[in-house]
Amino acid sequence: MMSHMCIDATVRAAVEHGYTCQVIEDACATTSLQIEDKIIPANHVHYAFMAALNGIYATVKTTQAFLK
Repeated sequence: MMSHMCIDATVRAAVEHGYTCQVIEDACATTSLQIEDKIIPANHVHYAFMAALNGIYATVKTTQAFLK
């Protein structure tokens, strides 16, 4: 389950179907991406997608915060 693919697509689709979503940000990950000669590190890709989902499509939490 990569943050920039499965997680993003599933959360957005779920919201369109009326679900309220929570994403556990440290339970998913991604890989570095490249466009032309620019490489975007995996942690930047991951947190950019978490930030885009948070507050609009989902509540993004760490595992520790979720378990409380």
